[in-house]
Parts: sequence; structure tokens; C-alpha cells
Amino acid sequence: MEYIDIYDEQRKKTGRTVPRKEYRLQPGEYMLVVIALIETPDHRFLITQRKWNKKWAAGDWEISGGGVRAGETSYQAVCREVFEETGLDVSEAEGGCVYTYQNTDPDGGDNYFTDIYHFHMPFTEENVKLQEEETEDFRIVPFSEIRKIGETGHFLHYNRIAEALRAEGLLV
Repeated sequence: MEYIDIYDEQRKKTGRTVPRKEYRLQPGEYMLVVIALIETPDHRFLITQRKWNKKWAAGDWEISGGGVRAGETSYQAVCREVFEETGLDVSEAEGGCVYTYQNTDPDGGDNYFTDIYHFHMPFTEENVKLQEEETEDFRIVPFSEIRKIGETGHFLHYNRIAEALRAEGLLV
């Protein structure tokens, strides 16, 4: 069973851990999530497609990431999630956390902080080894393709990813 640390509204650990899938976050409780933009030297990004059998956002496109486990740092989690989902090791890649946002949904219990990482490294399609239980497909595309999918509403976290790239001065 996977456990998560509980954070308060200021992103401070409360000292509590709970089972991830079995616990509904209460008002004022947050979990930590990480996602990673992985960019090639020719300015293309790795994107993955969620399995069609997922309960939420089936078939949508996204960038790798997931929940931070109890005791993990944000950086440890992003390295683990990217490796599990794509087979790529970003631990030695240039880059790091470039943007953080907070989502509060007291009615749905969907409260989280998300750290967006931006890594730069050379890789090819042959280097990508998908986690077949989680991912249907992948592409390595320019940001214009991400924007196109995002405008259809089928790219998870699209607006926040665009905000992160704008914060870096990479999008106008």
C-alpha cells in the first residue's frame, strides 16, 4: 500500500501519513504531486497518452509525473515517476523545478501542490520504455503540438505547463 505525507495550506508537512488511494483529503490537507517536461536539444518534448481504461482522463495526453510518496522529496519523486513511466533517467539531466502551484477543491477533496520540473537531455524514441499498465502511447513533439492538444481540452495540466514555460521566459 502506498502512503503519502499530508501537508498544510503553507506546504508544511503535518507529520501525518495516510494511504493514498483510501484516504479523502479534508479541508486544509494537501498532498504533493510532481510532473516533468522533458525536452530534447532540438526543443521537442516527451508526451504520453493515458490508458483508455483509466477512470479519469482516459486517452488524454500528459507529461510524466505522479504523487510523492511518504518520506520522498519532490525531486526523488519526479525522478522515480519519470523512470517508472518512460524508462528515462532524469537524475543527471540539466534543469529542475521551475514552477509550483496549489489546487484547492474542498468539496472534492482534491487538494494538492504540484511541482513542475523542466529537464533538458538528449533522448530518442528508442530510449523510451513505456510503463504499459499506465500509458497507451507516446510522442516527442514541439510545444506547438502540445498547445494544439491542450486547446482541445485533452492535455492534462496544459494551462499550468504553459504558465511554467512563460515563467521561464520560454513562451510569450
